Amino acid sequence: MSGAGGGAIGGGVPEERELNVGLLLFLPYRAMEDRIFAALAEAGFDDFTVAQARVMQRIGPDGTRLTDLAEQAQITKQTAGFLVDRLERAGYVERVPDPRDRRARLVRIAARGAAAIPVAEAVVAEVEAEWTGHLGRRRMAQLRETLTRLREITDPYA
Repeated sequence: MSGAGGGAIGGGVPEERELNVGLLLFLPYRAMEDRIFAALAEAGFDDFTVAQARVMQRIGPDGTRLTDLAEQAQITKQTAGFLVDRLERAGYVERVPDPRDRRARLVRIAARGAAAIPVAEAVVAEVEAEWTGHLGRRRMAQLRETLTRLREITDPYA
């Protein structure tokens, strides 16, 4: 069975059809994500899941409320709470009082999370350098500009 615009669901990729743009965007992202997780595991950060990482990526520099994390990750508050609980137990995040509203709590990156971030950032830089080498500087700049423009209509949190 094929999805709209090409690309297979389940089976192989039909050779005569173009892949849809969504799949073309997903494949490089997933390749980068796999490399990041491999590097993190090698560095001793092997105790969190992709779902937890996607929540953790949305934590702002001063912390973020759980309800906002859930909304941005497009998951229920209960799921976000479960993921944050596991991240907190592993030392990647911490919950602290919100200085603007003492009744509320913020989820903030903790020491272990802060130590994992440079490992992930190094892999991102390495992959982007490889992609630049493959595409050339001009095309890579165009790709970044195009994706940034698409974010204007696809990311309500931009």
